[in-house]
Amino acid sequence: MRLRHLVLATLLAVSPALFAQSPVWQPPANLITLRLWPHGAPGEPAHPAPEANSFVSHLVAGRHYIRLTNVSNPTLTLYPAKGHNTHTAVLAFPGGSYKILALNIEGTEICHWLNSIGVNCILVKYRVPNSGPYPQHAAALQDAQRAMGLVRRHARAWHINPHRIGVIGFSAGGNLVAQLSTHFQRRVYQPVDAADKLSCRPDFAMLIYPAYIPQPDNLNEARPNFHVTPNTPPSFLVQAEDDPIHVENSIDYFLLLKHAGVPAQMHIFAHGGHGYGMRLIHRSVSVNDVNPPSPRPLPITHWPSLAATWMQSIGVLK
Repeated sequence: MRLRHLVLATLLAVSPALFAQSPVWQPPANLITLRLWPHGAPGEPAHPAPEANSFVSHLVAGRHYIRLTNVSNPTLTLYPAKGHNTHTAVLAFPGGSYKILALNIEGTEICHWLNSIGVNCILVKYRVPNSGPYPQHAAALQDAQRAMGLVRRHARAWHINPHRIGVIGFSAGGNLVAQLSTHFQRRVYQPVDAADKLSCRPDFAMLIYPAYIPQPDNLNEARPNFHVTPNTPPSFLVQAEDDPIHVENSIDYFLLLKHAGVPAQMHIFAHGGHGYGMRLIHRSVSVNDVNPPSPRPLPITHWPSLAATWMQSIGVLK
């Protein structure tokens, strides 16, 4: 008994900071993982802070989610399609306000869904927190452009059709998808190797509750750096009207696409909030209900099936 008390006292004496971080996320050992920058990412310090999983008590659908931060050595990880391979690929960009990466709820879980419909998924661990929306910050867009070039360079070896490579992004990742979709004419970094000679234009794009698209002082007008042209890839957008990040993020981008003649499909739902990924969310039940109904999944929960149908309609799920 005295030994147990001693162990407990020792644990309580340990700095709380040790409990604020969980072990660093590592991709499964059986999957291909590549560093985006063989000689270090542009502008990164020689001795960066170590990556960390920032722990918070917030739950989504009753489960915690990874909040990876201090990413200075970005990577991509290939999640190959299971069973039937459509030879289509999608690069997944998790969100997190350009400060953290919600790496499982908006990353690995998305890859597992894409794999289940025959799509190869490439999870991109891009730089945070010293990044942000382009053009104020270039790091994340540099990583996205570089990742797309690398995937096209390895397309044959990875059984991917280089003309059916799309992107999906959530929140800040949705912003990054919009940036990549409108800034592919030239690299925003000095070319490194042959991968940078290949196109970094996505063949299609999916923006799930995107952020940082409207002007800060005018939600009804997109920021001027989104140069949407007829060559911008066809896009799929999903957002909830009650999203605290503002549904105008999707609406403003959709209107840019519409005016440029770019095929686009948008789904706006009444309820859903923000940051749910693919996890099941329910209608709220009032505490004043005498006989409250059983929780029911919100309609927005079905966005993956809508996205899969859209991918079929544009011919990338053959």
